Amino acid sequence: MVMLAVSVIVHDQTNGRVVLLRRGENKAFAPGMWSLPSGKGAPGEPITHTAVRELHEETGVKVEPEALRLVHVTHSAYSPDAPEGFVVLVFAAREWDGEPVNTEPGKHSAVAWVDTDDLPSEFVPSTRYALQRYLAGEYPEVAVDGWGDV
Repeated sequence: MVMLAVSVIVHDQTNGRVVLLRRGENKAFAPGMWSLPSGKGAPGEPITHTAVRELHEETGVKVEPEALRLVHVTHSAYSPDAPEGFVVLVFAAREWDGEPVNTEPGKHSAVAWVDTDDLPSEFVPSTRYALQRYLAGEYPEVAVDGWGDV
């Protein structure tokens, strides 16, 4: 079964920054790399609620489901947690409450505001691509990752 996941872009347009987290070194997928707050959908949970829940669980930042805008979709062929592939819906929020903190230090080594003109080089490629497309105003888009020459 294909897993459904979300990533959330919290975009502070006024200050030109976004919330990113650095994945822990113990993670099976992309250890030590920067990424957007992300997570898996739970059975019976609307995907916008997954985005709200995961963002708050990982960063302490709160957004309302109505504040989310779908900006990108990635269909990936494989990950250690989803050997049959997964779909990531990337949402953006320009309204939020709270300041980001690392609320899951066992999973992430850092959570921070990062300047949109100075994104880290050690960044999960598919997530970086989605963020760059969003920042360029090029959305929504569906991208495929890891499928070879399909």
